[in-house]
Amino acid sequence: METISLVPLKVVIDGIKESGGEAFKLCYQCGKCDTVCPWNRVRRFLVRRMIHEAQLGAVPFESEDLWLCATCRSCIERCPRGVATIDIVRAMRRLLVPDGVVPASIPNLRGVMTSIASVGNPWGQEPENRANWAKGLEVKEFSEGTELLYFPCCYPSYEPRLKKVSQATANILLKAGVDFGILGSKENCCGESVRKVGNEDLFKRLARENIKTFVDHGVKRILVSSPHCYHTFKNEYPEFKANFEVVHVSQYLLELLNEGRVQPVKEYAKKVTYHDPCYLGRHNGIYDQPREVLKRIPGLELVEMADSRENSLCCGMGGGRIWMETPKAERFSNIRLEQAIGVGAEELVTSCPYCISQFEDSRLSLKDSGAVQIKDITEVLQEVI
Repeated sequence: METISLVPLKVVIDGIKESGGEAFKLCYQCGKCDTVCPWNRVRRFLVRRMIHEAQLGAVPFESEDLWLCATCRSCIERCPRGVATIDIVRAMRRLLVPDGVVPASIPNLRGVMTSIASVGNPWGQEPENRANWAKGLEVKEFSEGTELLYFPCCYPSYEPRLKKVSQATANILLKAGVDFGILGSKENCCGESVRKVGNEDLFKRLARENIKTFVDHGVKRILVSSPHCYHTFKNEYPEFKANFEVVHVSQYLLELLNEGRVQPVKEYAKKVTYHDPCYLGRHNGIYDQPREVLKRIPGLELVEMADSRENSLCCGMGGGRIWMETPKAERFSNIRLEQAIGVGAEELVTSCPYCISQFEDSRLSLKDSGAVQIKDITEVLQEVI
């Protein structure tokens, strides 16, 4: 049964301000947010009710609703008032995560937060193993004066499927003669999902530790595989007076192609569709560069799904939901794969570790798991250069 605890509205507003969020604007209850929220494709979820509760200072402690938001930003794009829904959700979650302790009703998330706090990654893996993905490759340790720091993120560093992405990225960089390095065990989780679930203190600790490591090593330019790392380093770390040049791999691949440092030489005779990750697209406006990279590949036929670019369908893993259980029947990623198959795509290509992980899970639930393959954009380019 849902329990409502009243708190002063000022507490919610202060929570938004303290975590670098936008000003609190009153909601008109027009319902446009509900019409675009991907949850309403699989179940009933009233975004405006959650915002109304925040305005009243009522926090639904035992309600599942507050933990459903995947921070896809669709509601914010459509809101005529510019209500900062994500910042409000984050502030309300902070009230439910006192001292960084996640509610026992979300055991997976609690374990992940504990692991990140203790060893800097969500799986509880030893930090010394963070660079194991690079074994056998001529990848050097970053030192001052190196042109580019490659920061793979936790998933491509530890998870077997996603290690292929960091390896493909490194192979392309090596082929292009890029002067790059990695920090390996000296890195921590960027903290993006930590902040989204309301654990502000842990986020600040991770940010300060990473910033110190970057500064101490003379880092100026950072290449990332994850849009979540991109968003955090580019838009949130400046809150700590740290400004690095941050580049997502999809942007950098186009840079390399334009400069002639990599050149596709093989045919890729496949029909491909591209999925826009929320944190690359709606959050940061990067739509054209990954498509341009794919268009440069000989033989590749690029087709668009019904929901693309600004209207891209969220994979469902943002907002910390990558660490929470989602019933199979309620996964947005199932709908996304159906859209990809519906346009005749042989491969669904994206550029986000979270999206790839979720799409791979959904692919296994298809009647024909081979109906569509999941690829990162680096894996495609690696095959043709």
